[in-house]
Amino acid sequence: MKIVVLDGFTENPGDLSWEALEKYGELTVYDRTPAETAAIVERIGDAEIVVTNKCPIGREIIDACPGIRYIAVLATGYNVVDVQYAAGKGIPVSNVPTYGTASVGQFAIALLLEICSRVAHHSEAVHSGRWQSAPDWTFWDYPLIELAGKTMGIIGFGKIGQTTGRIAKAMGMRILATGSRETEAGREIAQYVDLDTLLRESDVVALHCPLFPSTRGIINRDTIARMKDGVILINNSRGPLIVEQDLADALNSGKVYAAGLDVVSTEPIRADNPLLSAKNCFITPHISWAPKEARARILDITAQNLEAFLNGAPINVVNAS
Repeated sequence: MKIVVLDGFTENPGDLSWEALEKYGELTVYDRTPAETAAIVERIGDAEIVVTNKCPIGREIIDACPGIRYIAVLATGYNVVDVQYAAGKGIPVSNVPTYGTASVGQFAIALLLEICSRVAHHSEAVHSGRWQSAPDWTFWDYPLIELAGKTMGIIGFGKIGQTTGRIAKAMGMRILATGSRETEAGREIAQYVDLDTLLRESDVVALHCPLFPSTRGIINRDTIARMKDGVILINNSRGPLIVEQDLADALNSGKVYAAGLDVVSTEPIRADNPLLSAKNCFITPHISWAPKEARARILDITAQNLEAFLNGAPINVVNAS
């Protein structure tokens, strides 16, 4: 059996092993594949198992590669695959649903703490010699913010949202949440409220919701206007949840004090993205998911998905009828 990984570098730049997949067949791993139909078709060839992260698998590719029996996505999101068309061709598509709960929640808090404490800036200031020549025994260049006693509102309160909420609560924050459904586990961490209440009462708003038509652009001029003056916004979920020009305007006016973002609408980020020149906007290159431990889980679960498929009982299938 031939197995091809189309874009393996971000999942495994060399610090992990592909051994978990190699035992199931003849494995070919490409670091990157151009997002062009001809290149993708050529690389898939007669492979029966296709593994992708962000490389698109549309109907033209599926039709051109009739040997495909199974598609594995090295991620939770699977919008890169035409899953309905694959289902019509009898091709199961599996994803990795819960590998990064701890790492993504941790990173949301890391973004928030960087905004509140400016650790990187002040470390660089010390290394540049400013403390040695300071007239006082201490200095700070930005307001330093204590989070205890403040309110965090989390939009999307599944496993990741609850992880973020649990950490924030441990720091003394009050947690508000809104999500598609309430759970007992969620109630132990947060008070469930409607969106208007969350926006009105939160000092920090964190996004942990999926990208659906109903959530696309949920942070916009109107919802920002309903927030507290000086609110902090955190997003390491999906970039299109935010209307970026509206957020840039709010940052530049001071309505939003700061934003910590690990995702943007188009990735890699475009040079003309208005958030690049906005005040107090902290942007990282979509790395919440990337600790080695989380990536190892992706490989382990992908191998489990493949084994289950080969045993005739596929799991984590996103296009089951």
